[in-house]
Amino acid sequence: MNLEEMRSKLWYQGVLLGGIALITSAALAYAARATEADIRAAEAADIKLSLSMVLTGKYDNDLLKDTLTLPSEQGDVLVYRARRAGKIEAVVFQVHGSGYAGKVVCMMGVNREGHITGVRIIKHAETPGLGDKVEPAKSKWIFSFDDKFLGNPVADLWAVKKDGGVFDQFAGATITPRAVVKAVKGGLIFFDKNRAQLLDASQGGKP
Repeated sequence: MNLEEMRSKLWYQGVLLGGIALITSAALAYAARATEADIRAAEAADIKLSLSMVLTGKYDNDLLKDTLTLPSEQGDVLVYRARRAGKIEAVVFQVHGSGYAGKVVCMMGVNREGHITGVRIIKHAETPGLGDKVEPAKSKWIFSFDDKFLGNPVADLWAVKKDGGVFDQFAGATITPRAVVKAVKGGLIFFDKNRAQLLDASQGGKP
């Protein structure tokens, strides 16, 4: 049986297609392994950048390796801990709220005293020109959380002004800032409830 005759057989076509699929799968697997390290490095760089934007001061530990996971009303929370001379000086974690177009994810930092060191929006799908004013490149609104804590303002005033609070809303877009304010307040409550664990009080440190 010559090659032309083999090509006309169904079994030959199946073997050929199977061989092509096997080669393609092997090539994709090799490409995935070859780029995995680069992808992980890029992800780590993105996280480090987000952490640096919400932290003040210098720290001497690797925050990506010094983590703790705790439960919350929003699910498990991965906490990054910033140390100086072994002492935890601040923690960073994500919180989120429901915006106009979906989930608004925030990264926030809180120091030992429970004061916010910074908040940044790391993911959202809000309307350009309206809800996207939560981004520092579009307005300075996000900086209004700096150094705030539970008690400043008091609990009832952790809201946008339209709801009787102290935080500005945006013209034509109240849902987005309302979601962020609620999320950040929730983050402070999470910190307060878990202060001892977050600050290693069990190991002799004073929270």
